[in-house]
Amino acid sequence: MDGITNQGLKEIIDNIKSKKISSLELTKAYIKNIESAKKLNSFVTTTFEQALENAKNFDSKPNYEQILPGIPLAVKDLFCTENVKTTAGSNILHNFIPTYESTVTKNLWNNGAFLLGKLNCDEFAMGSSNETSFFGNVINPVGDKLVPGGSSGGSSSALAADLTPATIGTDTGGSIRQPASFTGTVGLKPTYGLCSRWGIVAFASSLDQAGPMTKTVTDCAIMLEAMSGYDEKDSTSINKKKEPYSKNLNENIKGLKIGIPKEYRVDNMPKEIDELWNKGKKILKDLGAQLIDISLPHTKYALPTYYIVAPAEASSNLARYDGVRYGYRSEKGKDLIEMYENTRSEGFGDEVKRRILIGTYVLSSGYYDAYYLKAQKVRQLIKKDFDDNFSKVDAILTPSTPSSAFKIGEKTNDPVSMYLNDIFTVPVNLAGLPALSLPAGTDKQGYPLGLQLIGKTLDEQKILNIGYAFEKNCGFKNQIQKWWL
Repeated sequence: MDGITNQGLKEIIDNIKSKKISSLELTKAYIKNIESAKKLNSFVTTTFEQALENAKNFDSKPNYEQILPGIPLAVKDLFCTENVKTTAGSNILHNFIPTYESTVTKNLWNNGAFLLGKLNCDEFAMGSSNETSFFGNVINPVGDKLVPGGSSGGSSSALAADLTPATIGTDTGGSIRQPASFTGTVGLKPTYGLCSRWGIVAFASSLDQAGPMTKTVTDCAIMLEAMSGYDEKDSTSINKKKEPYSKNLNENIKGLKIGIPKEYRVDNMPKEIDELWNKGKKILKDLGAQLIDISLPHTKYALPTYYIVAPAEASSNLARYDGVRYGYRSEKGKDLIEMYENTRSEGFGDEVKRRILIGTYVLSSGYYDAYYLKAQKVRQLIKKDFDDNFSKVDAILTPSTPSSAFKIGEKTNDPVSMYLNDIFTVPVNLAGLPALSLPAGTDKQGYPLGLQLIGKTLDEQKILNIGYAFEKNCGFKNQIQKWWL
């Protein structure tokens, strides 16, 4: 069947159920695409042999009741996969093979999908451009000199280039939504605790959340159904009934109140982002939604708060990488302490070291109250701003990013400029809310731009519905030329 990999997940599932294609044909088509897209550097590990075996097994005994029947998927290399190398984009884990499966990937496999391979990402998910990976930069399929966003850059690149029908990433401060915006795809950060964190390599435990990255909102709803669910192995997992998000999609958003926060209009924001935001407002208004101006006064403190809380948790989480139990171990050093020091020095990249140093500093006895404790208090104020406004509005509309994809190397020597890329996404993680990035237009160079819908806690269905209605009326089509072939 021609052009099978250009289709969305929903179409592919329908074609498998109606027997227009087999799982084996589908898997072979994706493997062919992956092998011809090595220039993009989106894969760290491939599992083609096992994938073909799984496809044959599905075809011999198909189960069309599953959410993802016979669907091959590539996933971010932050999810532990049993007996398959899991690196988190780091030298310190370049040889780590887990003996267990993360809950989220297990949920996908239980729902009929199987693994195609592991996708490149910023080291330990620390980055906004996928340039901190030990395995090299990932390239954005939109243009051969562009970053795909980060940290889920391999995921966004592979999805936009038709190397996987859908994928999953993790979002700690925008790592699903920002790469989705840069590649013209859909990315959802669910409510904190909706998807289990068990078996995901940890960055910042109170912020990390797994979520789907897809070509359409419908596909996003399907993936969320398959991957979410309560997990007693994760103490922060929310025990709630599973929802059939894709079956409940509804494009009637008449009467819904959409908040427009004044604080998201930042200094030096490109005119194109402002115009895109206005276009989004107009579409929602034309669909019958009511626009309400709101204020989130503590938004301006979100980035500094995040860059205290996240590194503090990272320095604590990454203390376990000592070269003793698993992963990389340095050959240098005359005693145990020197071995620890050399292992961590050689095993971690510069960005990870920078964040460990910041985190250790803000947690140290003389500075704990001045920085970490204060940041936690400000975090509560940021959350309260959202809570107060959600008594008046159903969702909030903002830009996803302050710019389109930038060039590789453009911001690597300026960490602050890189961190500013997450200015619109970080507040959502601090508040634990769900947010959806939708492709909404392009800049003058033709690079994709996204808009973000923020919802109330556990109100994924509503932002998916608004996104579904928006998508049908937005007219965005990803125009990617396959220059890497």
